[in-house]
Amino acid sequence: MAEALLSFAKASVRDVQVKGRRVLVRVDFNVPLRPAGSGREAEEPAQYEVADDTRIRAALPTIERGAAVILVSHLGRPGGKPDPALSMKPVGARLEELLGTKVQVANGVIEAGVDVICGGGLGPGDVLLLENVRFEPGETRNDPKLAEGLASLADLYVNDAFGAAHRAHASTEGVAHHIPAYAGLLLEKEVTELSRVVESPKRPLVVVLGGAKVSDKVGVIDRFLELADQILIGGAMCFSFFRAQGIAIGDSLSDAESVEAAREALAKAEQAECELLLPVDLVLGREFDAGTETKESDGVEVPDGWMGLDIGPRSRELYAEAVAGAGTVLWNGPMGAFELEPFAAGTRAVAEAVAKAEGTTVVGGGDSVAALVQFGLDDRVDWVSTGGGASLELLEGKKLPGVEALIDA
Repeated sequence: MAEALLSFAKASVRDVQVKGRRVLVRVDFNVPLRPAGSGREAEEPAQYEVADDTRIRAALPTIERGAAVILVSHLGRPGGKPDPALSMKPVGARLEELLGTKVQVANGVIEAGVDVICGGGLGPGDVLLLENVRFEPGETRNDPKLAEGLASLADLYVNDAFGAAHRAHASTEGVAHHIPAYAGLLLEKEVTELSRVVESPKRPLVVVLGGAKVSDKVGVIDRFLELADQILIGGAMCFSFFRAQGIAIGDSLSDAESVEAAREALAKAEQAECELLLPVDLVLGREFDAGTETKESDGVEVPDGWMGLDIGPRSRELYAEAVAGAGTVLWNGPMGAFELEPFAAGTRAVAEAVAKAEGTTVVGGGDSVAALVQFGLDDRVDWVSTGGGASLELLEGKKLPGVEALIDA
């Protein structure tokens, strides 16, 4: 990976003169929306606003470089056709506030006069945000015609959308083969920071993994069984490990695919130098509801009619101690249903331990980042990744099409 990173570093936009040029920047503005002024998540809002601008703010250093900037992003999964509820207009409004300058939002991607705007009316410092690129059916198919159309709008291309870099789409991979292509500052930083965890971590390396399914993170578990000193398992995925060990899990969440993946991981852990830790106690609930009946379990067996929804107090102390003694911490996934207050203590304990840790701390995955924000700790971590699936694939050692296209450009 180090050799690839060397090539990648040579493709960074930081060393390119962009002033006075038209630059197409692929950003990841796939942000949550809510009805305007509501404070609630949007379902089918007629008028709405950005609920969390983290990804928009992360792209500002790349955008603010004096070029005539043409931004392209997806938002949600409109299925290749226009959907007013997934328009980029509210994103453009928030971006305009953050930049303190006018942001024009186009009515299309490569049509609706976009080429005329780019060719004549866009000058240095101007910002044009194209409409949702997934309104185009050719985006997810990596259609060459769409890639060529996007390339025709600019003099060079910059990919700053790390969260979409694991997709070989027209705006993330295809366009890079038609005009000079470079990595944006955020994309470059993401690859550098996450690769450092794998290649040159300060020891001990402690990896904290949560979430629902072992099958979603089996690649990361396999990789870090070879590289890490400790892997701490939390969240619903721990119940697949318990089932694989023949431990009753009551009504806790688990699926057959994840149980088999957990069984294989346990077998590999017996042969590895890495220590795989599971919770030693739990917080149980009757239902997935903030108002449900709850109780703490001294062990990890879950009786029928109950479900495990958080790690228990002894597990919290054990995990916090491991994080505190780490030279490098990688955290991906919550320890329980932290969005429900009765089951937030485990995730809060890990978040606080990560925030206090003296070692290098890296947090990835949407839920982990959301937890940091919820607990007011997001500014106390060395690196907070904007990528979910892209982070996992990079950590697994997979090649990301959006990155590879820049190396090969």
